Formats: sequence, structure tokens, C-alpha cells
Amino acid sequence: MSSGTSDTTRTGPGPEADGDRTATGAPAPAPETAAPPVNAGQASDAVRPDVPARRRKTGKAEVAEEPKATGPDSAPAPTSGDARTSTAGHDGEKTEDDDRAENGKKTKDGNRTEDDKSAKGGSETEGGKNAQNNGRTEDGKKAEDSGTAKDGKDAPKGAGSDAEPADPWQAFGPAPVTVPGRVRRATRAVGRFLVHEWTLATLGSLVLAVLLTWPTLRYPLYTLPQDFYDPALQAWQIAWSGHILLTDPAQLWQANTFYPESWSFAFSDTLLGYAPAGMIGTGPEAAMLRYNILFVLAHALATLGAYALARQLGAGRIGAAVAGVSYAYAPWLLAQAGHLHVISNGGIPLALAMLARGHGWSLRYGYRPKRRHAGWALAGWLVAAWQLSLGFGIGLPFAYVLAGVVLVATLTWYLRRYWIRPVRHPFGARLLITDVVGGLVFAATGALLSIPYFTVAEQHPNARRSIADIDIYSPPAVGFLTAPAESRIWGGLHEGARAALPWHPEMTLLPGFVLYALALGGLFFSVWRLRHRLLLLAGALVSMVLSMGTRFFGGTFTYVPLVEHLPGWDGIRTPGRLMLWTTLLLGLLAAGTLTAFAMRVREIAAQRVPAWPGPWLRTATLLPLLLVVVEGLNATPHPVVPPQPAAMRNVQGPVLVLPSGQNLDQPVMLWTTTRFQDVVNGGSGFTPVKLAETREATQTFPDPASIDHLRRLGVRTVVVPRGQAAGTPFELAVEMPVDALGIRREEIGDAVVYHL
Repeated sequence: MSSGTSDTTRTGPGPEADGDRTATGAPAPAPETAAPPVNAGQASDAVRPDVPARRRKTGKAEVAEEPKATGPDSAPAPTSGDARTSTAGHDGEKTEDDDRAENGKKTKDGNRTEDDKSAKGGSETEGGKNAQNNGRTEDGKKAEDSGTAKDGKDAPKGAGSDAEPADPWQAFGPAPVTVPGRVRRATRAVGRFLVHEWTLATLGSLVLAVLLTWPTLRYPLYTLPQDFYDPALQAWQIAWSGHILLTDPAQLWQANTFYPESWSFAFSDTLLGYAPAGMIGTGPEAAMLRYNILFVLAHALATLGAYALARQLGAGRIGAAVAGVSYAYAPWLLAQAGHLHVISNGGIPLALAMLARGHGWSLRYGYRPKRRHAGWALAGWLVAAWQLSLGFGIGLPFAYVLAGVVLVATLTWYLRRYWIRPVRHPFGARLLITDVVGGLVFAATGALLSIPYFTVAEQHPNARRSIADIDIYSPPAVGFLTAPAESRIWGGLHEGARAALPWHPEMTLLPGFVLYALALGGLFFSVWRLRHRLLLLAGALVSMVLSMGTRFFGGTFTYVPLVEHLPGWDGIRTPGRLMLWTTLLLGLLAAGTLTAFAMRVREIAAQRVPAWPGPWLRTATLLPLLLVVVEGLNATPHPVVPPQPAAMRNVQGPVLVLPSGQNLDQPVMLWTTTRFQDVVNGGSGFTPVKLAETREATQTFPDPASIDHLRRLGVRTVVVPRGQAAGTPFELAVEMPVDALGIRREEIGDAVVYHL
């Protein structure tokens, strides 16, 4: 029963109706005309009739008390009169007025109430009397059992009519808060880490990489994916970079192969970014194990990188997962299983995701200055530099794309800042410095790595790619619908289409029919804005046109100008690998439509009772991901690598292993990873003139002419493995006597060794 006007606060964090509510949540009664109190001079009854009040004597009058509050933030109970109350909400949270009680209370709109006086524990009554007997002390804690009141007077003690009765509600008070120990805190931290989205995404990418590249890790010491030609070369590259950086870093580019050529490490993409892995272990078996592990990890990084980019741009989890899986396991990439420098593309989307995160930008929400973070931007530049160090085959287009993104972003920023929308959008000096430093690091990495390649191009003019060379590897339009033989789903069905292609390993460019369908749907139903969809589509079409090389109207206005005017572009002989960008952009389109689909499923779920989608709706959100995974299943062969001859573990260089050829020399490079002795053999994207002359001169070895040529070259040992010589003229030549030739012959294991 209230005397006078009751002014209660609004409770709960959410918006309310026009009228205020009481502590119970019920609408407050309409104001009544003030009437004289029934018991003048006594405190009025509690304002909460639904909770039984108790009274205790103060020596002057009986004051109605509320039951003790159970929340730590509860405010004192209101007294009678026009005292303004500050009650707790339904969920025990503080009301808006409670947060302002320390320095003087305010109303909801921030104005100070008329009757507000400085008080900490509760409001004063209109007559100036404090409502002190609410069971709490000044700081909101329960009064001690001593019964001492706030004004210093002792409350009655002991039994009898004047004694305070035991509080029946005290048993329902909150239990004391237990502070967890170090072990429990560590356990909780580990648990939160294990269930974090990025932990699950990383683990999922690793598990999926092992499964979808199987049986790469079945016999990792003896087999290599697809074939043992280019993979053997790349396994040697990783081993050489790790070995030479530990022993003599100044000789990095003067590799032990292609003797006596200089700068031979720059005859092909170097995978220099994997050098730390090359520092672990020695010998061919360690090199193959290292290669197979990196092969699997490269797929995992590609999945995680594309997932991170899609999430940063605003896609949902399912849409981002489809973008990641389609980017790493597109059918056309199965034909590139023997090219680790092409498979190692995860740094591209990961660097873009980090740069977008550092600049507070997303495709869905635009530029948000408060989300800027210079650390992420710097990490993005460093990852981009690392990606460039893996090779210029895909790194050089990435560098030009990144330069274009920076240019467009800078121009767009300037136009919006000063012309289109002249409103200050902060960028920050720290982020600007980070971009300058990061960009310089990226540019310096590219410049330093390009020096050996320009030197090789000057010394070996045949290393440059002509338009005629590019025309050999340029795929026709039908290649975008043709899968390679390594595709388990489409490989057998597309055998006839592959037969019509001049060089099908580089011309089967199918990114996936499921990806095509999802990207097409993304043009009409997506969370991306229409202009963003059109930009993604335009980028995908441009990259497809460039992937055709000279097959798109002769490349006169597309690929040929790039070869003629962009530095380094003439070193790229396979235009079809630009399909990497088509796959990434189609994946982002697909992520947009799947995100919109998942949002629609949640809307439907909200209308159900209970609010949860049924099994079919949940399955529908995962079906596109399952289809993309199935389309990425491989039938890649994993042949056994020819074992290292025992002689290669003992002989000193310079050495020539016969017979010699492009594919035959690549396993020989792998055999040298035990001692790294100089060898004439070598395989790369081009054949040096000296090596071609040596191969021609040694066709009749052993004879005086070939021996004289090798001596003038500086070769002192020739090794002929019997297994490699089988079916060649050297199979009979190793049985010929050599006493009259002035050389010595011996057998070491299954190889014949000639000492010149």
C-alpha cells in the first residue's frame, strides 16, 4: 500500500512499454490522489505485496522490511512516501538507475531527480529518514549478526519480544563464490581453445587433407604422388635449400646439380619457403618423407586459407567451408599433384584474409574503422612474402593482383574521402606505417628472388618463353568442362574429351560442376550485394580468359600483352594455372549463396516449435559441402621411387650418371641428397646448352670421344646403374673392356662405376 505517488524504475535490459514496471514485472498501478496514511508517522507497507514482509522494532516505529535480496547487485527496498525506488530486474541485473547511484542518482534520460540526495546505500525518504533496515549494509552486503544498525545504534539481541526473529529466507541466500584453482583455470582455458572455431577449422583441414590425399602418407618413405619426376626434383630442392643454408648460405644459388653451370638453383621454382623443413634429416628417404608431409600440409593450408578469407568477407561457416574445400580440392588441381609449387597456394587467400582483417574491411559489412588491427595487416604482408618465396609460377600473378588491389583500394579511399563522401574515415598512422613497411618487405622479397632468375635469363636465352611455347600449353574452352585422369568421379567419364586436348595435363581445368552450380546460384540468391556479385563474376571470367592463353582470339588483347609488358611474365609457360583465381572467386560466390541459404534455414527454424530445424533441413545445409568433397576425391597414382644406388653414397664429384635425360635426371638429383656431390645431371623447365651437348657426346660411352669430352668438362666419375640402363645401349656397354681407354672400372652394388 503506497502513500503518495510511486515512481518505479524500468527493469530488465530490453525495451519496455510506455508505462514503468514494478520489480515483479507487472505494470505499475495508475497514480492515485495522495491520501493521509492510515498510521501516520509509521513506515508504509512494502511495495511488493506478493512477498511477505517482516517487521522489526527500531525503538521508534515498526518498519516494513522486504525479504533479503539474493543477488549481489540488489538495491535496498523502498520506503513509504515519495521516496524513489531502485529495484532489481527480473534476472537479478542492475537497473539503469543503480549504475548511477555512486555520484548521485539520475533518471533514465540522465537528468537528476528532484528528491535526489547523496546516498550510497539507498534513497532517503521525503521526511529525511533513511530506509536502513532492509537487511543490507552500506556496501550492499548483509548486516552482521551483531545487529548494529547503520546509524550506530545497537539492535535488540537475545530471545524475547524485542529480539529479532531468525530470517526464514536466509537459507535461500546465494552460495559463496568459489575461486577456481590454477588447474581448473588451465583446464577451462584448454577446453575453450579446443572448441574454438579456428581450432576446429584447423583440425578439420588437417584431417580432410590426410583423407583426400590418401595414400600419400601410406608409404611416405618410398612413394611420391603422381610420378617420381617433378616430385623428385622438388624434394631435392627442399633438401638442398635446408642443407646449404646450414652449411654455406652464400652458395644457395650455386646448386650441386647441372655441373658446371652457375645459378642452377634458379633453373626452376625453388620452394625456398620450405627451407626450414629441409634442415631436418638427410638422404633420399628423409627428402621423400619431408615432401609427402609438406604435400599434405599444403592442402590443409589451402583449405584453411580460403575458409579464413570467406569468413573475413562475411560468409557463414558452411559457405566458408565450401569455399575452402573447393579451392584446395578442385578436380583440375588433381592434375597438378606432381607440382608442389602449384599445390602450395594456401598463402594467397590467407594473406588476403589477414590484410582484410587488419584493415577492418569485409565484403558484407564494408569498412569498419574500429576493427582495424595493424598486427594482422603486418602478418598478411609477411605471409604474402612467404608465398612469393615458394615460386614465381603462381607467386608472380599473386604479386600483380596484390599490387592491383592496393592501387584500387587507395584510389577508392581517396575518392570517397575527398570527393564522393567527404566524411572523415580514420585510417591511422600506425596502420599506414605497417602497410608501408609490409609492402616494402614484400617488394624486397620479390626483388631479391628475381635477381637470380634475370641472371639465368641472360645467360640462357632458351630459358625465356616465346609466344609459340605458350601456345603449346594454352587450353581451349572445352578444358573448363574436362576433368583430369586423376579425378575419381569424372576421370573415366572424360577420357574421350581429354584425348582431344593437345596437352591434357595442363588443359583439364574443371573446377567442379557443383562449384559451377553454387556460384551460378550465388548470382541470384546471396548475402553479397549485387555489385559485389558482379565484381566476383567479372574477376572469374577475366581469369578464365587469361587461363586460355593464346586460345582466346590469339591472346592479342589478353595474354600476349602481359608477356610483352609485365616483367617476369614471359617466364610463365602454363597459362592454365591461372585457373587458381577462377576457383577462388567461384568459391566466394558459392559461399555467399550458402550463407543466405543457412540464414533462411534459421528463419524457418525460428517459426517451429521447438525452434530447431528438422533433420532434413540440417542435412540440406551440409549437402553442398559433401558434394564438393566427393567431387574432389582423387585417383592419383603413387609410384615407388627408384632406390638410391649404393655408389651414390660413396663417390666423389663431379659425377655423371648415365643414361641422362629430363625425366631420368630428376631421380638422380634426389639421390645426391646424402652427400650433395656435384653432378652433371639435372632436370628443370629448360635444358642448358652444356647439358644437352654432354648428353649427345656420351651416347657412345665408353669411347675415347666421350671420355675426352667429360675430362674437359671436369667430370672424374661416371656411374651407370644397371636398373636404369636396362633397355638402353648402356646395358651392353657396361660389359665392354676399358683397359685400352685409360680408365678404371669397378662395380659397387648394382651400379658400374668408371673412374676417369
